[in-house]
Amino acid sequence: MKKLILKNESYQYIEKSFREWLDILGYAPSTVYNLPNHIRELFYYLEQNNIDHITQLDNQIIKEHYEQIKLRGNQKQGGALSNGSLNKHLQALYKFTDYLRQSGKIILPKLTIEWENDDTGEIETLTPEEIQQLYKATYGYNENTKLELINARDRAILTIYYGCGLRRNEGYHLDVSDIDFDRRIVHVRKGKANKERFVPFNKTNSKYLQEYLYDSRPQMTFDKRINAFFISMKGKRMNTRSMALRLKILQQRTHDIYLQDKNVRLHVLRHSIATHLLQNGMPLEKISRFLGHNSLESTQVYTHLVNQEEL
Repeated sequence: MKKLILKNESYQYIEKSFREWLDILGYAPSTVYNLPNHIRELFYYLEQNNIDHITQLDNQIIKEHYEQIKLRGNQKQGGALSNGSLNKHLQALYKFTDYLRQSGKIILPKLTIEWENDDTGEIETLTPEEIQQLYKATYGYNENTKLELINARDRAILTIYYGCGLRRNEGYHLDVSDIDFDRRIVHVRKGKANKERFVPFNKTNSKYLQEYLYDSRPQMTFDKRINAFFISMKGKRMNTRSMALRLKILQQRTHDIYLQDKNVRLHVLRHSIATHLLQNGMPLEKISRFLGHNSLESTQVYTHLVNQEEL
């Protein structure tokens, strides 16, 4: 809602401060641009209801504002807002309340507005059995040494993106020195919003990573000074497009008609491990730390996915 004009100067200042806060934390430019625009709608709602100071804001007012958003139409395309669009408004509201707390402007209780069922189809997961099929597809194609190296690297890719739940770019930036086999942790140095975290992995994952790192990677032709964990056959840091292509090849090898219909991507592996951990009883707070989410609300979408599967 870029065209909304705010009369309240304090709201104008807070919107600008919120934008700067997002930028300092390292959020993507699109996020830094869009979230404050959504919050401008909240400020406009406050003005229309003669609420002229941020200290008058409470969760009930935020919920009433959100209900009004759900009732209004899509000003660009007509009709109601999609659930995906509504979730973007929710993301802005949740993040804005985090900003208010951290900046000391006002301490609000955690919002309890439920996320909408995302009808965009963006979140897709694989079953544990389908994950095992992808691992199984890395075996049996080792007619020559080159393919053996690639197979071991494929298992390491599955392990980093599924077993460790890394984001696409986190896996791309991963270096050899970021993996500690003694403590069985991956040091994610370039996470979202520049946040670092340590991700644990189990003995099986350690086996796959060591097979690639110590047995296969040294046989690939590359400059030995390169510290990149994933190396292409051309000796460069392997890009995420190539990793995604390897994943598609593994998918095709499975010959599973149900798996073939799914859009298997690197981020789908991350969604899958989050869902499986939740199904196995891991607390939401631990899953949130494992994934490197900035807030628990970002992890709650998996609760909805699991509830859907149980119906």
